[in-house]
Amino acid sequence: MDGDPFRSLGNAQGLSGVQVYRRVVAECTLLPNNTELSKEYSTRWSGILNVDGKYVKVKGYEKKIPFIWCVDFLTHDFPVGILAESESSAAFEKLFSVLKEMKYPLRIVIADDVEALKRPLFKYFPKAKLQLCHVHYIENIRQLLHIRTQKKYHHFFNSLVLHVFTDSLTRTEREEGIDHVFTNRLNNDQLLLDIIQDVAKKFDRLFAYTTIEDCPKTNNLIECFNSHLNGRLKTVKGFQSFDSAELWLNAYLIRRRTKPFTDCNAPFKHFNGKMPLQNSIDLSKHWPHILGIQEPDM
Repeated sequence: MDGDPFRSLGNAQGLSGVQVYRRVVAECTLLPNNTELSKEYSTRWSGILNVDGKYVKVKGYEKKIPFIWCVDFLTHDFPVGILAESESSAAFEKLFSVLKEMKYPLRIVIADDVEALKRPLFKYFPKAKLQLCHVHYIENIRQLLHIRTQKKYHHFFNSLVLHVFTDSLTRTEREEGIDHVFTNRLNNDQLLLDIIQDVAKKFDRLFAYTTIEDCPKTNNLIECFNSHLNGRLKTVKGFQSFDSAELWLNAYLIRRRTKPFTDCNAPFKHFNGKMPLQNSIDLSKHWPHILGIQEPDM
């Protein structure tokens, strides 16, 4: 799970790479299922959930397939992760049905604008809110207008960010900002009209974060974990089957949940030295038995 080559591990233990591989697989099968671990032991969730997908290479599939996982924002712990054949409604049905089954107190999901996610989310959590990630949404606009290579739409883009997406604005000020951009920056350009209409249409999902305390407006947290996962996947280079991918990804999640943080910054600096699982575990329960992990001082 830490990216050490089987050959190097074998040299340290006097084993061949194949022998190390077999031992690793055997130990991975002894680990608890991450979802069941959450169901049985974790109750102290914030209900603010970052959701994203990381694509992995699996033999038998023409294209990479998504590992859809989530991190609870205020605990930095990982309740669920599922491997699916595509980012379909069926995949998100499974994700949100599992969260519902474990009684996860979902208040808001922060995610990219993925159409397949929406119906399953509100089916299982009709009172939950959806926050579209600002980084991806604004970047899509930036690319659509070629902001980095052309100056034509700079005034429109800067005005949109200033009058609509600035954090300090109230709802009324944002609505007035949309009217301001519409009136002063469109110049009869259909592309710009489409963009401002899309912002108005998705207003509640672009600024849902303002209605929930401590809610982020981006998926930066899970993107950080995605970068770490991507580094580990590069050392694996792909999986021989769907089952082997599930086994490894489950072990990775368990490793992430039981490895203490070392470089959290404010406002989560106090997490350093603590495992993610410590932040969500029911304090009335005994620490779960996890191969190679000692019970921490709570």
